[in-house]
Amino acid sequence: MKKDIGFLIDMDGVIYRGGELIPGAKEFIQKLIRENYPFLFLTNNSQRNCRDVVAKLHRMGIDVQEKHIFTCAIATARYLASQKPGGTAYVIGEGGLLTALHQNGYSIVDDEPDYVVIGEGRTIMLESVDKAINMVMNGSKLIATNLDPYCPSSNNSIRSGCGAFVSMIELATGKKAFSAGKPSPVMMRIAKAELETRTANTIMIGDTMETDILGGVQMGFRTVLTLTGSTKRAELPEFAYGPDHIIDSINDLMNPEIFDRIVDGEMVLSQ
Repeated sequence: MKKDIGFLIDMDGVIYRGGELIPGAKEFIQKLIRENYPFLFLTNNSQRNCRDVVAKLHRMGIDVQEKHIFTCAIATARYLASQKPGGTAYVIGEGGLLTALHQNGYSIVDDEPDYVVIGEGRTIMLESVDKAINMVMNGSKLIATNLDPYCPSSNNSIRSGCGAFVSMIELATGKKAFSAGKPSPVMMRIAKAELETRTANTIMIGDTMETDILGGVQMGFRTVLTLTGSTKRAELPEFAYGPDHIIDSINDLMNPEIFDRIVDGEMVLSQ
C-alpha cells in the first residue's frame, strides 16, 4: 500500500445508479478502508448533509463515516467563509446547503444579503427566484453550488439541476454566477487538502467528463473514468481532454493488476 495515494470518488454513476449499488462498489470501499488509503466521496448534490449521505450509503451496505463525505455545499460554504467571514446569504436550496453555511459562520437572511446562494431543491418557487433576481440586481453576489444543468433520477429519467435554476437568474440579471462545485478548482483543491496528498498522487474517479474528469485534469490529478454513468465511450472523441484511465465499472478496481497499475501511474484503458 502506498500511503501517499488518495482517492476522490464521485457517487452517482460510480458507486450507485439511482437506488442500485453498482457491483464491486462495496468491496472497493472496503479495500480502501482495510488498506488505509485516504478517500472522500465527492458529490455535486447540495441537498443532503453528510449524515444523510452516510445513512443512504449504510442502507446500501457501504460502511463509511461523515468524514468521508465532501459535498459542493461544504465547498461553497468554506469558500464564502474565506472571502467574507461571518457574512450573510439568501439561500435557494435545502438542508445540506443550509447546514454547511451555518457551520461555517454564515447567517441566512431575507433582505440585503452579501450573497445569493443557489443549490438543488425540489420545492423551488418562482417567487423565490424573483426575490433572488432583485437581490442580485441590487448588489448581492450570485453563487451557485454547481452548474450541472440536470441530475439523474432514480427512474432512469433526468430532473433539472442547480445550473438550470441559476441560468434563469443569470439571464434576468446579466450577472454570471460563481460556482465552487465540480469542476471548480475550489472544490477540488479543498478536497485534496482534506486527503493530505500531493497533487500527482490524488486520483479522481468519476463518470462525467464535464465535471469529474475536467476538474481532475485541471488540477493535475490522475483521472479514472468509469463507463457506468453519464459518459459513454463513443462520446470521448468529442472532448479536447481525456482521462488517464478508463474502466468499465468500479468493479474493475477489484482486479489487483488494474488497481496496482492505476496506483503506480500506468495507463489503463478498458476494451
